[in-house]
Amino acid sequence: MSNQWKHFTKRIPIKASAKAIYDAWTTQQGLESWFLRLAQFTKADGTIKAKNIPIEKGDHYKWLWYGYDDNTAEEKEILFANGWDQLKFSFSGGCIVSISIKQENGENICQLTQEMPMENINEQQHFYIDCGNGWTFYLANLKSILEGGNDLRNKNVLLKEVVNA
Repeated sequence: MSNQWKHFTKRIPIKASAKAIYDAWTTQQGLESWFLRLAQFTKADGTIKAKNIPIEKGDHYKWLWYGYDDNTAEEKEILFANGWDQLKFSFSGGCIVSISIKQENGENICQLTQEMPMENINEQQHFYIDCGNGWTFYLANLKSILEGGNDLRNKNVLLKEVVNA
């Protein structure tokens, strides 16, 4: 029997160019518009990248979310970025997140796959459920922002346990 908790995939059509979707994932400016309150990238030599410069393989990141204090930070590495429609980064708990942008039936699809390589099934389930819920919200917010809608994130650190933070 296969382990259903090892990975998940989330897909969303977005009425925006593939470049706009890719830039939203691969620049500090882009990520802070729909996902994070801070998305700082550093090159391998330790220099901080400008907000509008796309990520590259080997860059490291520090991410902070709205609705959480600075102690809730993610600091990991960019594993792959091809410059137009694919990227991969390490994430919480040893997870790996892959993003691909593809055209399907005249629509641009943003597809996210998260792999949970750890062997402990309880850890896999935790990341499958919690990250799956989080990515579902953030992909919907990405769509909203790129299609000219509202930013749906909770930006009030005093509000806890809400679906949009």
